[in-house]
Amino acid sequence: MRIVVDLNRCQGYAQCVFLAHEVFRLSGQEALTYEPNPDDERRLQVQRAAAACPVQAIVIDRLDGAERSVTS
Repeated sequence: MRIVVDLNRCQGYAQCVFLAHEVFRLSGQEALTYEPNPDDERRLQVQRAAAACPVQAIVIDRLDGAERSVTS
């Protein structure tokens, strides 16, 4: 799984951090950092985090390209 966050769109609401804190983190008050290739076992958490993003800044993609799940 690959994650891409549009950091220009991200407003630092941190909903993703609350739902998948192993993958998404806030540095300082508004700077989001994230693991771009988390384990597939975290897929459900990441999907929920992407769905909860108020500005829909998170895109999820499988690395093999067989399936694409875009949440934006």
